Amino acid sequence: MADTMPDLFGGPSSKGAPQRDEEAGRPASSSSRRGTGTQPLADRLRPQSLDDVQGQTHLLGPEGTLTRMLESGHLSSLILWGGPGCGKTTIAQLLAERVGLFYTKISAVFSGVADLKKAFDEARRKAEATGRGTLLFVDEIHRFNRAQQDGFLPYVEQGTVVLVGATTENPSFTLNSALLSRCQVLVLHRLDDAALEQLLVRAEHETGRPLPLTDEGRTSLRAMADGDGRYLLNMVEQLLSLTKSEASPLGPDELARSLSRRPVLYDRDRDEHYNLISALHKSLRGSDPDAGLYWFARMLEGGEDPRYIARRLVRFASEDIGEADPTSLPLAQAGAAAYERLGSPEGEVALAQVVVHLAVASKSNAVYKAYNEARVLAKRTGSLMPPAHIRNAPTALMKELGYKKGYEYDHDCEDGVSGQNYFPDGMERVTLYKPVDRGFEERIRKRLDMLAQKRASRQS
Repeated sequence: MADTMPDLFGGPSSKGAPQRDEEAGRPASSSSRRGTGTQPLADRLRPQSLDDVQGQTHLLGPEGTLTRMLESGHLSSLILWGGPGCGKTTIAQLLAERVGLFYTKISAVFSGVADLKKAFDEARRKAEATGRGTLLFVDEIHRFNRAQQDGFLPYVEQGTVVLVGATTENPSFTLNSALLSRCQVLVLHRLDDAALEQLLVRAEHETGRPLPLTDEGRTSLRAMADGDGRYLLNMVEQLLSLTKSEASPLGPDELARSLSRRPVLYDRDRDEHYNLISALHKSLRGSDPDAGLYWFARMLEGGEDPRYIARRLVRFASEDIGEADPTSLPLAQAGAAAYERLGSPEGEVALAQVVVHLAVASKSNAVYKAYNEARVLAKRTGSLMPPAHIRNAPTALMKELGYKKGYEYDHDCEDGVSGQNYFPDGMERVTLYKPVDRGFEERIRKRLDMLAQKRASRQS
C-alpha cells in the first residue's frame, strides 16, 4: 500500500526506510534508519523525532499548534499545506510514532478508489485486532477528485483513520468543504535561511567533509534551494561529487556554472499565479516601482504569459489611476501593443516601462468607484426616461410630444456650459464622480466645482 518515494523529513523509501514494529507499536531503532553509503544524503539526514524537524517552529515549537495538540492527548485529522521539501511527509510519520498509531502512506498520484478502500479495511482490521488506530497519510491529496474526497468522510468521522493529507496547492481551491470541515489545515513554511544553514551543517557532519564553498558561495547555494531542504541536500551531493576535497572554494559564479538552478516555483493556473499578480497590482497601487519590477520579473521568470500581465496593467491604469494621470491608459495600451509588435525578449522592456510609469503616477480610483456606484444606481432606478429636452426628436410626432423642447446647445452658452439637468425628471441629482486632490484630477475637481455653481445658479 505504501509507495516508495523518499522524503528528506521522514517518509519511507524502498531501502533503509523506517519500519514500525506493528505488534509493539514502536518505530524501528535509530540504527536501522541509517542506510548504506549508496543511500541519498537527503534520506540519511531525515529527522528522528519531531524535535529535529527544521523550520516549522510555529507548529512544533514550545507554543506550536501541533505541540499543543499532542499535549492535549488528541490528534485531529490534518491537512498539511506547504511547498516541496518543507517536511510534510516527515511530520506525518513522526506524529504516528509519537502517538502510537499504525502508519499507512498512499499517494493520490498512483492510487484510486480501490486503494483507498483497501487502506480503510486494513485500518479497521488492525483496530479490531489490536485496539490501535491508523494514521493514513495521503500525499498530493489535492489530486483526488471531489467524489474521491467524499469517500474519506465516513472513515474520518467514525475514527477508523486519522487522516493527514499533504498538498502543495491551496486547500481552499482544491479540497471540498466537507473534507475541510473535518480537518485542521496547517500551513508549513518554506525553510528559511537559518534552517537551510542547519541542514548544511548536518550534511557536513554526516559526510565528514566541509563544503568547498566561500561564504558567498554558501549563501548562493541556500538561495538556489528556494526554501526546499531536500533540493538543497541533493545539490550538496552534486557538489561533493563534482569537486575534490582539496579543490579551491567555489564562489557564486563557479557554483552557478557547476549546478543548475531549478525553475522558480510558479503555476499559471494555481494559487501562486494569483498571489503574484496580486503582489504586482498592490505594489503599483503603493507607488513602489522597485517592488513592481520585482514581481513583474518573478512572473516572467516563472513562465507567465506577458500578454496576461499586459492586460492586467491596462486594467490597473483605469482602476487605480484613472483621471489622476490620463496618459496612463494609452501608455498601458501602447505597451501591450509594443509587446505584440516586438515579441520576446524586447517586448518585455516596453511592459517594464509601463510598470514603472504606473507605479510613479498619481493615483485615483475615483472613476472606478463612480462607475460601480452608477451601476448600483441604474439597477435601483429601473427604467426612468431621460428628461424630454434631451430626448432625440427625428420625427414631427416626437416634436409634438415635446421631445427636445427647451434644449440649450451648450456650445452657444457662456463658458460652453448651459447648466441644464440631464438626470430623469423627478430624480434627485447624485454626485458619483468625486475626483481627488492629486495629479490631473485636482484640475478636474476645480472645473466640477465651477459647473456645480453654474447648475445651482439656474435653480435659484
